[in-house]
Amino acid sequence: MLEVKNIELSHGKLQVLWDISLTVGEGECVGLLGANGAGKSSTMGALMGIYPLQSGSITFLGKSITEFEVNELIMLGIALVPEGRKLFTQMTVEENLMMGAYIKGKRASIDAGLESVYSLFPILKEKRLQMAGQLSGGQQQMVTIGRALMSKPKMLLLDEPFIGVAPKLVIEIMQALREINQGGVSMILVEQNVHRALEFVTRAYVIENGRNVLEGDAKLILSDEHFQEKFLGIH
Repeated sequence: MLEVKNIELSHGKLQVLWDISLTVGEGECVGLLGANGAGKSSTMGALMGIYPLQSGSITFLGKSITEFEVNELIMLGIALVPEGRKLFTQMTVEENLMMGAYIKGKRASIDAGLESVYSLFPILKEKRLQMAGQLSGGQQQMVTIGRALMSKPKMLLLDEPFIGVAPKLVIEIMQALREINQGGVSMILVEQNVHRALEFVTRAYVIENGRNVLEGDAKLILSDEHFQEKFLGIH
């Protein structure tokens, strides 16, 4: 479904990615793991067309998307749940959700999308007329995920979706994400909590200093000695 080959990326004069490659199959949930500053968010930004590549290629559904703009990628079926949520805090919950359908939306489609999000996160229907900035961290994250779902994505890019979310709501959001994935939406999950990530995904890639250093299924990665020492503190 998604094939990333040997991509390289710089922010100004600073190169942040070297030769990153990964694949995601249809309906698959894949993790992207690594320490702070490893290049995970830069990879997600490249996939979403936010950062232009220096080299390499990205293919989605058999089509080269290496030079696509963000709006073109949304139309094609990729949506980003950004780190830090990036909500319009002085707009209502429902207005924020509707922004996710701005590119694709027709009224009937928007109404159906809202009902689908409210079914997934019932608390958002209760608070639909409340300002997004007044919600808890977990509820704001639900809005961010719901906004991405309003574009009817085939693939969801989740960049640190559990930062600032209370443990009880983490469980609720994880259950919702599983339901979304089981509904056929492929996912890439960036997550600092290694155990949480590897319980959720089927496969993962580990990035260190902007480079692929390990890939495989969750059990294989957890048993890798370098990974245990680097990320779990096991010697």
